[in-house]
Amino acid sequence: MTTNKIWTKDFINLSAMNFFLILVYFLLNATITTYAVNEFDATAGESGLIAGIFIIGALVGRIITGRLVLSKKILMFGLFFFILTVLLYFLNLGIYFLMLTRFLNGISVGIATTIVGTVVALVIPNSRRGEGISYFAVSTALATGIGPFIGLLLTQNGNYNLIFLFSLVLGCIILGTSFIINVPQMPLESNVEKKSVFSNFIDYKTIPIAIILFIMTFSFSSILSYINLYATEMNLVSTASFFFMVYTASVLISRPFTGRLVDRKGANIIMYPAIVLFGLGMILLSFTESSMTLLLSGVLVGLGFGNITSITQTVAISQATPQRVAMATATFMIFYDLGNGFGPTLLGGIIPFTGYSGMYQILAVIIFLSLILYYFLHGRKAGIRQKQAV
Repeated sequence: MTTNKIWTKDFINLSAMNFFLILVYFLLNATITTYAVNEFDATAGESGLIAGIFIIGALVGRIITGRLVLSKKILMFGLFFFILTVLLYFLNLGIYFLMLTRFLNGISVGIATTIVGTVVALVIPNSRRGEGISYFAVSTALATGIGPFIGLLLTQNGNYNLIFLFSLVLGCIILGTSFIINVPQMPLESNVEKKSVFSNFIDYKTIPIAIILFIMTFSFSSILSYINLYATEMNLVSTASFFFMVYTASVLISRPFTGRLVDRKGANIIMYPAIVLFGLGMILLSFTESSMTLLLSGVLVGLGFGNITSITQTVAISQATPQRVAMATATFMIFYDLGNGFGPTLLGGIIPFTGYSGMYQILAVIIFLSLILYYFLHGRKAGIRQKQAV
């Protein structure tokens, strides 16, 4: 029976699973470099590799998952593999084994989050997809802020096994929840639709909007990686700890409304102002001298970037045929990971020349210029389709 409800049992369980997966992801990312230094005397380069190789693993996992025929067995296999890779953290077999563990853990997270993101897209009614994905994406936003907080809290006593145990418990909860999830049957793709070898791994229709996502996540990675160092430079460390709380609050308040607007009016009505707000937030961040301006920039970034991620995901899934929803989801997340992965490394190279303030100003310019890019890659066509629909 067809239903127009969003808050079904499956949607709630999938959102909870996504929350715990992303929470473990950011919890471990926030603490693993410190663990490597304290336990294995890792150098800065080795710590960077330990953190970054996870992204490479996630990319591999997403590429693999995009080619799989979605089923409940695949979902449970991915989550069981996730638990196994978390167990590897308990084995203290040297720094190279830790690198291998991070790589395998990245693959498992790539598989699990792609499958969960695909299944949730299939259980949301088409007529309310923008609203549904906006609600679902709140779980990611919450985990992004809570994960590092819990990780840093648990490391205060120096017992890293407590972090791994906490991650393992969450992994078991996620796996247990998967038993009561109904995975919709996804139609097989016909050979006629396969145009090249690359189309077996990447959904070409998703690439234009994914390019916009890449630019945005690349820019946002500067905040994730350097906000604390920037705040230290300005003697605003205590305020910086509230930045992501304000950011998360902005996302929670705005997404239900923006999701409904996208369903009724199309993506452009949110994307253009969201990009502008993100750029303004970065400008304000670059000129921050007080706690008030730092927190206000968090509000603007939340209203901007916080909505861009969910709207671009809605666009990516809506453009895909039913047979390629998994591949569209994988492509979307690959570009998301690339932005987060390459951002800190490349931006770290320009900070000695620009300073943190100058870096945020440069990124603000890039964000504003992406308005033009968005128009040509998606906005113009989306506007024409919306007028024709009216």
